[in-house]
Amino acid sequence: MADLLLAGGTVLTSEGPAPADVRVASGEITAVGRNLDPVGAELLDCSGAWVGPGLVDLHAHLREPGQEWKEDVDTGTRAAAAGGYTALLAMPNTDPPIDAGHLARFVADRGRAAGRCDVVAVGAITLGRAGEKLAHLDELWAAGVRVFSDDGDSVADAGLLRRAMEYVAELGGVIAQHAEDPGLVRGGHMHEGDVSSRLGIAGRPAAAEAIAVARDLELARLTGARYHLLHATTAAAVKLVAAARADGLAVTAEATPHHLFFDHASVSSTDPAYKVNPPLRTAEDVQALRDGLRSGLIDCVATDHAPHADHEKDVPFEEAPPGMIGLETAAAAVQTAVGLDLDAFYDRMSIAPARIAGLARHGRLVAEGNPAHLCVFDPAARWAPERFESRSQNSPFRGVALTGQPRYTIYGGRVTYADGKVQA
Repeated sequence: MADLLLAGGTVLTSEGPAPADVRVASGEITAVGRNLDPVGAELLDCSGAWVGPGLVDLHAHLREPGQEWKEDVDTGTRAAAAGGYTALLAMPNTDPPIDAGHLARFVADRGRAAGRCDVVAVGAITLGRAGEKLAHLDELWAAGVRVFSDDGDSVADAGLLRRAMEYVAELGGVIAQHAEDPGLVRGGHMHEGDVSSRLGIAGRPAAAEAIAVARDLELARLTGARYHLLHATTAAAVKLVAAARADGLAVTAEATPHHLFFDHASVSSTDPAYKVNPPLRTAEDVQALRDGLRSGLIDCVATDHAPHADHEKDVPFEEAPPGMIGLETAAAAVQTAVGLDLDAFYDRMSIAPARIAGLARHGRLVAEGNPAHLCVFDPAARWAPERFESRSQNSPFRGVALTGQPRYTIYGGRVTYADGKVQA
């Protein structure tokens, strides 16, 4: 493995952002300082760019096992490298669902074989994600799972969710909820509001999220569980999280790039690329999410990368599956929509999600002795994506003007993305 010298960037050091070079050897950061000796190292030009920890995604659907025509771990980690990511959590709504230890180990092994980023499975809360019996939580924990979710569905049975929270709290893990009341969203395809009324499309009301979050927070209060709100979409949910945190509950929340960027007016085109669950909400909800992310009330960005094949999305809006890819455009979408500074960018995109997931080797400041998992991000780059490394191409960001782009991704001291191309 060649030594690397990342030269001329603004680096997130333990003393804050500073102009510096970064030397990498044998998978670790070996020096940080001005005018480091370039002899024997491959030079990476970081002028005008930020240098910080590799991005971490708490919420990606890699579709393996069982749905490899959409994506698999290999193609998903290609997309991750292109997006600046060095670690991601793979959600369990696969076929079969990741509800037992051997399935979690399979996904992690596939990630190691691909070699582009660390891949850790999220374990299902219930067997088969059916919402009736608890999954093999002890097996999943032994296999390295630290976050549990039935994402794609909310655990509707409050008693069952309480037992899951109690068990996972004893282990020290996190319960992550897709918080929508099932009875209120059943049959809905977009946000319930004036746009859905005009289009004549059945909606999913914002109240469905608020009701589910309120219930879940009371269960977290009862059990002492660590609770993570997946893909928050409403101003009401942001207020509930703020109140719970003020009460001392161990609550964290994420927002997706698409919920930060688009609102339900985008669905007026009835392009299935904009169909997602939970749905795109109102402009007021979007503003609440942006404000929450800037303040840190929303802890982090998570992509909810959800690949679907072309033929699955090439149908009328109501018939299309929900979801969109997001790994390759996440950083740019956030920078364009929210405009975070260097400190906040790496906190929300790397440091906070690594802390929530318990990934001790990720989300680390750029300092001597730390693992060389790095993302070099050009905050001023202007581009419009056209094609993606993901096996699926279902992105609403195709052709959209974006500001900010990863220049290099470095995983374990090895360059996985450079010059607009995946390198490994």
